[in-house]
Amino acid sequence: MSRPVRFNIHPKQPDIHDNIALAEMPDGLNGEGYFATNLEKVVALGRKNSLWPLPFATSCCGIEFMATAAANYDLARFGAERMAFTPRQCDLLMVMGTIAKKMAPIVKEVYLQMAEPRWVMAVGACASSGGIFDTYSVLQGIDQVVPVDVYVPGCPPRPEAILDGFMRIQDLVGKESLRRRNSEHYKALMGSYDIQ
Repeated sequence: MSRPVRFNIHPKQPDIHDNIALAEMPDGLNGEGYFATNLEKVVALGRKNSLWPLPFATSCCGIEFMATAAANYDLARFGAERMAFTPRQCDLLMVMGTIAKKMAPIVKEVYLQMAEPRWVMAVGACASSGGIFDTYSVLQGIDQVVPVDVYVPGCPPRPEAILDGFMRIQDLVGKESLRRRNSEHYKALMGSYDIQ
């Protein structure tokens, strides 16, 4: 007959920022405990701390992103060290730099190839609003072709700003309901971009 597996945990107060709370075990188990939570919090915790970014860099904001991923700022501290340039394996699209109108269908196609759930971060003034390039050939914000979750201001933004935007994405991912993607509001939003 096998015994149930228990975690050996030093007694302490759970952190208020933890998604998993330590539950008390009955007397006689001396320092052993178990975790009490729900599936939604566990999934959110896993997603939040293992985002796989797809950098879509076209100009100077891409250089700032390279600095963010390098040793001084180290994006890997947040569980995002696996940069992938294949959309089917990524869940965070980071668009950095000027997007020409000819490039807009490509950005949308890359977004559609990503697996759900997926998030988008517009890094810098050009990706957010067209920046200083208010011309016939430049897309005035990628939110015209894909839904954007977080905007990072700056021209170009410093690596600290990109890290702040990434942490805001993590907060969003950690609090997002598993049922959000099936909601009528979300389906209407995708329909407004002609995305099914």
